[in-house]
Amino acid sequence: MPGWLYRKQTLITAGLLIAATCVGIVFCYQLVARQAAPYIYDSPDDLPINNVGVVLGTSRYTSQGKPNGHYRRRMEAVAQLVKEKRINYVLVSGDNGTRWYDEPTRMRRDLIRLGIPPSVIYRDYAGFRTLDSILRARDVFGQTSFTIISQKFQNERALFIAHQNNINAIAFNAKGELLLTDFSNQIREILARVLAVIEIQFLGTGPKVLGPAIIIGETPPT
Repeated sequence: MPGWLYRKQTLITAGLLIAATCVGIVFCYQLVARQAAPYIYDSPDDLPINNVGVVLGTSRYTSQGKPNGHYRRRMEAVAQLVKEKRINYVLVSGDNGTRWYDEPTRMRRDLIRLGIPPSVIYRDYAGFRTLDSILRARDVFGQTSFTIISQKFQNERALFIAHQNNINAIAFNAKGELLLTDFSNQIREILARVLAVIEIQFLGTGPKVLGPAIIIGETPPT
């Protein structure tokens, strides 16, 4: 085969692979959004009542050391839903991978400062990522129907994971969205949706760890 023809075929093949990858990424992103759309709410008045709200964890501060607006708005949203009796109990689910980093305890402290009784707050120390938080809410904390609380971009992905695992979840959008200029987090979310589709549809990925049952409303919170 002439060299020029080989190079042409290589370019065509590379172009087709790039195009297929782009189509796959767009498909996964839109699939997650479409499946979540009927179960996502912006107004507490429209939100159906659930016994438990699952709060997805994030750091209180950004990587630049500034206060994280997404974190603050999630805590405010949780406090509002408890006070308006749209949820009775709160499961704060986040990363506690080391003794120096404890998202659930930080969330619990800030919710107490916002007037939420400690007796209704449960901590999930192994919510290392969204998939872990959602599946552990069912498999460890005994919940098959609950309200997810985060920003819309994460809520959509969490709802996709929940409904693909036969969990009857809805979600409440805390204020705050990814900015178009926030390229690193935009790319992270795009790739996270692709990974979610692959893990749910093809790999059957479960939580990193499980543990003894802690039934919300029956087992006292710790």
